[in-house]
Amino acid sequence: MPRLAVGDVALDYDISGSSGPLVVQLHGLTSSRAQDAQLGLDLGRALRGHRVLRYDARGHGESTGDDDPRSYRWTNLARDLLALLDHVAPGEAVHAVGPSMGTGTLLHAAKRHPERFASLTLAVPPTAWTTRPLQQRVYRVNAARIEREGLAAFLASATAAVPPALADAPTTAPSVAEGLLPTVLRGAASTDFPSEKTVSRITTPSLILAWTADPAHPVTTAKRLKKLLPDARLVLARTPYGIMAWPGLFAEHVATTGDR
Repeated sequence: MPRLAVGDVALDYDISGSSGPLVVQLHGLTSSRAQDAQLGLDLGRALRGHRVLRYDARGHGESTGDDDPRSYRWTNLARDLLALLDHVAPGEAVHAVGPSMGTGTLLHAAKRHPERFASLTLAVPPTAWTTRPLQQRVYRVNAARIEREGLAAFLASATAAVPPALADAPTTAPSVAEGLLPTVLRGAASTDFPSEKTVSRITTPSLILAWTADPAHPVTTAKRLKKLLPDARLVLARTPYGIMAWPGLFAEHVATTGDR
């Protein structure tokens, strides 16, 4: 797989398709492009006539990382994304989709360079703004527990409820090396969306895909984004069948915004 050096790390990526507009697909915290496919979150699989760029964020999957928690803030991940787009598709406005951490990355990237994005699809938006501090504390506690007890013991004692929309999804382990995982979690604990005022200025056509009954990805964030973003549509998934519809909804969103 090709790699792009960004500072001291290397981003591992692949591109499928040989012609058409570019779509870039991100993933969530502790996941990877391969793991998101296992979870049914490979949302680009229904696209036709597009090039699809998938990559692993720094420290995740096949990409390398460093030991500075600040490297994993969404602002820095946004810089990685923009550097990758400059390398793969310089000057091209792309369609972008990302769940959870990917949503945070996309909002910061669109804030910095809105002209780079023809559309945004913000999937399972995580805690943000007023709901973020509690989740940040969870990340810090989990980072300390992994360092103290080891990853296997931590996973064995994990009690987080599975959202109904993921009832049929396989159980997965973090796609981050055990020694690096506490650093990645502390990075996540020190980051948030851009301010609400800043988000309200992002005019890129946006599709928001959310699921229910997940405190780490509350529907309140999705609804707040729907209210703030000038051009946004929100779709909620309450069962695995809801997620099965997401690739088609994403493909429709890309096709519709591509015609503008």
